[in-house]
Amino acid sequence: MTLGSHLTPLARSHIQQADVVFAAVSDNIVEMWLERMHPDVRSLQPYYGEGKPRIDTYREWVEVMMAEVRAGKRVCGVFYGHPGIFAWSPHKVIEVARWEGYEARMEPGISAEDCLYADLGIDPGTFGCQHVEASQLLFYERSIDTTGHVVLWQIGMLGNRSVANPDQGSAYRGLLVERLLQDYPGEHEVILYRCATLPIEHPRIRRLHLCELPLADIQQEETLIIPPARPLRRNELLRQRLAMLDKEHAA
Repeated sequence: MTLGSHLTPLARSHIQQADVVFAAVSDNIVEMWLERMHPDVRSLQPYYGEGKPRIDTYREWVEVMMAEVRAGKRVCGVFYGHPGIFAWSPHKVIEVARWEGYEARMEPGISAEDCLYADLGIDPGTFGCQHVEASQLLFYERSIDTTGHVVLWQIGMLGNRSVANPDQGSAYRGLLVERLLQDYPGEHEVILYRCATLPIEHPRIRRLHLCELPLADIQQEETLIIPPARPLRRNELLRQRLAMLDKEHAA
């Protein structure tokens, strides 16, 4: 996620040993940094288009990468963060390559989720952590566990199926808040978070009430974290059965 510091030695080796490198990274500075490691870095960003569905762009990414694979080249795709998290194309291009008989693998990386735990001091093992793409709460019926942290990804692209038409404003978020108010009080504190992508940056962390979310100035890269709203409830029945098992094993 952060330029330079979050690249594993093995990932760097794959980049340097490739014949061609395709890049879908956070900004031009990162692309320039990649070009210092490899002479043939090709940006995937130009495939985005005004009003163009993101899935069409992602399919084109798969085809342009596979064209070089079929030409016999060693191809490396570089995606910011973890290449398999909120990234359709890396999974798909590996699937297609393997189906066609080529060797393909994914190298894990540091994700925005990893940075989130460190920057916000959240341990998902304490209360649990539910991750949902924000628009899914509008498109589907999803249950929310209010006893743990809830992380809503891509809050800045809420309800948006293309990349060039960002969230139109408070209307989309107002609808999301209407959904969240079924489970949380309006005064419940939530967190807007964006991790640092450059070494000179600091993470962006803003705390506000849930009811304030529709009018908040939200960037496309930000994530919404909803802390627990109620305590965990003891399951007395299973606790009793566990105690019985403990006695049996101790006998």
